[in-house]
Amino acid sequence: MRRGSQRKSSNLSHIKILVLPIAILVIGGFIMTRRGSDVVSPVPKDNPETTHAASVLLQKKKNPDELHDLVQTIIGTTWKNYSVYVKGLSSNFEFGINDTVMYDAASVNKIPILAALYVNAESGKVDLNKQITVQTKDIQDYGTGTIRYEKPGGIYSLKTLARLMMQQSDNTAAYILSVYIVPTADIQKLLPSWGLTQTDMINNQTSNRDIAILLPKLLDGKIVNLALTQELKAFFKDTEFEDRLPSLLPKTATVYHKTGDAIATLHDVGIVEDGKLKYYIGIFTSDITDEEQTKKLMAKISRLVYDYLKQ
Repeated sequence: MRRGSQRKSSNLSHIKILVLPIAILVIGGFIMTRRGSDVVSPVPKDNPETTHAASVLLQKKKNPDELHDLVQTIIGTTWKNYSVYVKGLSSNFEFGINDTVMYDAASVNKIPILAALYVNAESGKVDLNKQITVQTKDIQDYGTGTIRYEKPGGIYSLKTLARLMMQQSDNTAAYILSVYIVPTADIQKLLPSWGLTQTDMINNQTSNRDIAILLPKLLDGKIVNLALTQELKAFFKDTEFEDRLPSLLPKTATVYHKTGDAIATLHDVGIVEDGKLKYYIGIFTSDITDEEQTKKLMAKISRLVYDYLKQ
C-alpha cells in the first residue's frame, strides 16, 4: 500500500509541476489583458475598415430639408417663379423645389436635339461628317451663336453644328439640325425611351426632373456608345456661358452643363464632378427682371449646394 501511495503521490507531484507553469501563464495573460484593455484582440490602428467606419461616423448626415431651407433663404423674395433640383449621382441625396413644374425650355431643348442626333449617328442613319451649306432661310437672326453673323453659303459638318449648338448655344445650328437632320417630331418619339414624361419638343417645354433623367444618361453612356459619348460630352465643357453654375465653383470641379435664355427667363442645368462627388443640379427661372442679378444668384446657389454636399 505504501509503495502504491508513494507512486500515486509522486505522479501527482509531477502533474502539479506541469500544471503550475501553465496556470501561471494563463492567469498572467488574463491579468495583462484586463490591465491593458477590455479588447482581447485589438484591431490594428491602420485597419482600413475601422478608418472608413470612423470617417462615416464623423461625416455630417446630409438632410434634404436643411438644404431646401438654405436655398430658399438665399433666394428670399428675389425670384417669383423658379425651380431648383439636386440629385446625387454618387449618393442617394435628392431635393427639389418645383422640380416637376414645366417651364419654357429655351436652349435647354438643345440637349434632346443632341441626344437624338447621336442616336441616329450610332444607328447609321446620320453621318456626323456630312457637310451642310447654310442657306439664307436657315439663319436664325436672334439670340446666341456666331453663324447668324456670317454670310450664307458657309459649310459646316453636322459634328461642328452640334458643337456650336452646345458650346455657343447657336440657334442657327440648332435650327438646321432639328429641321433637316433630326426633326422635332422624331425627337419627341424618342423621349419615352429615355424615361422623359414632361418634355414637349413641339411647344418647347420641359421640367427640371426630366432633364435630371436625360443628362446623366447621356453623359454616362446609357444612350449611345462610349466613343460617341466621349465626343458629345466634350461639348458640355468650357462653353461660352460659364457665368452661372460653374462661376463660383473651385477649379477642382468639372461642370458639364447647358444654359437656356429667353425673355425674362434664365436656366442652367448640369452635372458637377469633383473627386468622388457627383451630382446633377438644375436651376430654372422665369418672370425675372434683372438678368445679371439672376446669374449671380444662380452661381451662389450652385456654390451653396457644392459646399453642402462636399462637407
